[in-house]
Amino acid sequence: MTCPSTSSIGLILLLIGYAVAGPETDVRPRAVRLSACQEHTNLHNRLDVVEKKVEGTVEKLEVEMAALLDAIDAPKWHPLLDNAGNTAVDNPGQRS
Repeated sequence: MTCPSTSSIGLILLLIGYAVAGPETDVRPRAVRLSACQEHTNLHNRLDVVEKKVEGTVEKLEVEMAALLDAIDAPKWHPLLDNAGNTAVDNPGQRS
């Protein structure tokens, strides 16, 4: 029986190490990876802008809704409502 040489054992251990480590996950060139990161950052920046616009629109709508509710609660509208909250104006769907 012959003894394996040290270089053969080293080569086998090296191959086992590569097999255990698995394939490299990202084999794209560095420039491509950097551009993908930049695109990801740009997308987040655009989403931040959209989020700010949506928040601004919601705030404006809340202000307008509050103004409309205040206008409805104004004294000039109270004669149109009875105590039960029903309108004094005829409802076309309830006509006989």
